[in-house]
Amino acid sequence: MRSDRLRMRIARVLWRRAVVVVGMTMASAALAGGGVASPAAADPVLEARVQDLSYKLRCLVCQNESIAESRAPLAEDLRNQVREQLAAGKSEAEIIDFLVSRYGDFVLYQPPFKPITLVLWLGPLVLLLSGAGWLVYRLRSREREPAPELSADQRANARALLDGTSAVAKEPRK
Repeated sequence: MRSDRLRMRIARVLWRRAVVVVGMTMASAALAGGGVASPAAADPVLEARVQDLSYKLRCLVCQNESIAESRAPLAEDLRNQVREQLAAGKSEAEIIDFLVSRYGDFVLYQPPFKPITLVLWLGPLVLLLSGAGWLVYRLRSREREPAPELSADQRANARALLDGTSAVAKEPRK
């Protein structure tokens, strides 16, 4: 009887601790605030243009996030710079040209097709075609290889195994 009460008490304490841990985890996740950066412009049309352009630009710190998604200070500076230039009346093409001249083609998620980015654009196709070519070559060379000849003992052993009359092979496995 006493051990049942003790078990129940321990279970309640563990349950409370689990609830506290889950609550703290959820609170810390809410305070961390992932996702897209909050808008800073009062004009919703301008902010929509900033967000649209920000998704086309790569964060130079995170490298696999856009500057719209990144929380890095440099990404925030780039978003502010984009916002200021759009507010000043510059077009998206002018802003992209400015950022490319400053940071290179790496700042773009879709780099332009030019000789220096040729491998980037054609590399996957070349790898796919070379892999398919190797597979065709390998399959055709296997067709030309002669099948290994079995000795009479090996044939008899295989026939016995297939018929189910013998479960033990005469030759050791290699």
